[in-house]
Amino acid sequence: MPALRIKSPELLVAESGADLEGHGLKRTMGLFQLICFGVGAIVGTGIFVGLSDSVAQAGPAVVVSFVLAAITCVFTAFAFAELGGAIPVSGSSYSFAYAGLGERTAFLVGWCLLLEYGVSVSAVAVGWSQYVNELLDSLTGLELPAALSAGPGDGGVINLPAVVVIALASVLLVRGVRESARATAAMAVLKLAILVVFCAIGFSAFKDGNLTPFSPAGLGGIGAGTTAAFFSYIGFDAITTAGEEARNPRRDIPIAILVCLGLATLLYCAVALAAIGAIGGDQVGGRPAALSYVVNEVTGSTAGGAVIAFGAVVAIASVVLAVMYGQTRILMSMARDGLVPRVFERVSPKTSTPVIGTLLVALVFAVPAAFASLDAVVNLCTIGTLAIMAVVNVTVIALRRREPGLTRSFRVPLYPVIPVLGVGFCLYLMYETGWTTWIQFAAFLAAGCLVYALYGRRNSRLAKSAAATRTDAEAVSQAV
Repeated sequence: MPALRIKSPELLVAESGADLEGHGLKRTMGLFQLICFGVGAIVGTGIFVGLSDSVAQAGPAVVVSFVLAAITCVFTAFAFAELGGAIPVSGSSYSFAYAGLGERTAFLVGWCLLLEYGVSVSAVAVGWSQYVNELLDSLTGLELPAALSAGPGDGGVINLPAVVVIALASVLLVRGVRESARATAAMAVLKLAILVVFCAIGFSAFKDGNLTPFSPAGLGGIGAGTTAAFFSYIGFDAITTAGEEARNPRRDIPIAILVCLGLATLLYCAVALAAIGAIGGDQVGGRPAALSYVVNEVTGSTAGGAVIAFGAVVAIASVVLAVMYGQTRILMSMARDGLVPRVFERVSPKTSTPVIGTLLVALVFAVPAAFASLDAVVNLCTIGTLAIMAVVNVTVIALRRREPGLTRSFRVPLYPVIPVLGVGFCLYLMYETGWTTWIQFAAFLAAGCLVYALYGRRNSRLAKSAAATRTDAEAVSQAV
């Protein structure tokens, strides 16, 4: 299938430096750092900020919504684990699609990743601003003025805390992956400890009556809650972007993905039960900084809420750090293939990080975080992420057929049932986003196809290499 411009897994791995250090990056992350990185990417806004939105949709049945969203992610997590162990490169799902389904599909996956990571980082940064104000109020009784803590769409002028957290993350990422990994590990341990404390406080005031009615909006509410809850899991795929900076990626990446997803699911369900059981779904649903409010109500003091707010500030900052890391590595892989400008490919010999690419990503992410209201595009981000996950499941099937001898440190169990179910669950949640979101997504993909036609296809290094090979072959043929 030459028209698809498929890049073999062997070529992808070889171009990245194979299992050695290559392309200017250093292999410094072990299994513990990868797990902490995954926790850093997943556990944050979804539970500290997004929980209230999910509860507003599903009520106490939000626990079912979290489980259904997790099942969707688990099927795809198996696919990511197999591909991450077989093709340990920084491009994640973009590179996987390049190997299995061809360049055009890979570019559109990369295009959707820009949306996924861009919206999620900006939304996370906006959530960080909420908890900064909550923390300031708990400690000093003061808050940042609305003009400096919200964008124009939310009644302010600029969301300054959102810009600050993105700037801090970019500075840390520029310094080096070792420093970033250490910071992410410290923040991951801290926020897990704080969530465990929250559960202990919430369950101490647990009342069965607060769980009734369990599903006030019925199956429709659970479905809507599942779509909202899915946003809480965005980021687990970022683990595979560390493929060129992990010491033993073929072994550690599959383990880290599955451990992080299981841990996140247990935490989300426990925190949701503790919060609703303590004060009721009506009090949790739609409330900003809901976890701090729960602790304040249970303890009758603002001190506990301040601790939770501090944990949220740390947790959400770690999500910004981890997701921005993933975005810079994906752009680096796309630039290596010639599909985006080469500036994203350049790695500093001093810090072994893509400095210019990181700063450009920070600038692009900071603008919507500072000025835009992101509620309108969260569903667009969700449908784009689900589309990527469906493609990854299909890629597993395609590579099993095309590359049966490929070295795989992990294999999807019950193949091909699990990948097919993964596609099915992704399509179900995509359907739940509504037709307006589908129209937006179609327009977004059309724009991506246009960018690929005007830039990516013309600058593809794979195409140029194939053309050069044909020219050499023709020259040899004519000489003979």
